[in-house]
Amino acid sequence: MGQNEIERYAGAILNDPRFQQLRSFEHHGPANTVYDHSLAVTRAAYRIACALHLSEEETASVVRAALLHDFFMYNWNDPASMRPLHGFTHAREALSNAQKQFELNEIERDVIKKHMFPLNIALPRYRETALVSAADKISAVMELLHSARALRILRRC
Repeated sequence: MGQNEIERYAGAILNDPRFQQLRSFEHHGPANTVYDHSLAVTRAAYRIACALHLSEEETASVVRAALLHDFFMYNWNDPASMRPLHGFTHAREALSNAQKQFELNEIERDVIKKHMFPLNIALPRYRETALVSAADKISAVMELLHSARALRILRRC
């Protein structure tokens, strides 16, 4: 998935100044930002949506929600701004921020709120939710495996 497809489905999100702020928040390692991760999840989710032959409307919801799934707006790796239980709570914060900034449909809200399943106990209601949740986990694992920190940890094992 290239920049053109993201622009087509979610240009308003991608170009929004608040979304651009995600470039400043470290995510899965010092070389990876929440912005980078969000784009990686979006690309993976888009590929899965295409493979499943989702409709244009469903694909648009996948792309928009994938971009916003981690729209929590803080650096969870920084002890000064770290939230207790980040893994359990950031989806709700991301949804709250996304709803303030963008108009979301029911599927997009479900995706953002439940993308951490099974860590968040609520079951995905839509296949788009399960799809983005899977893309998120695939992307996170790939990012961690490529980070220098992960390589140091693996060498100790």
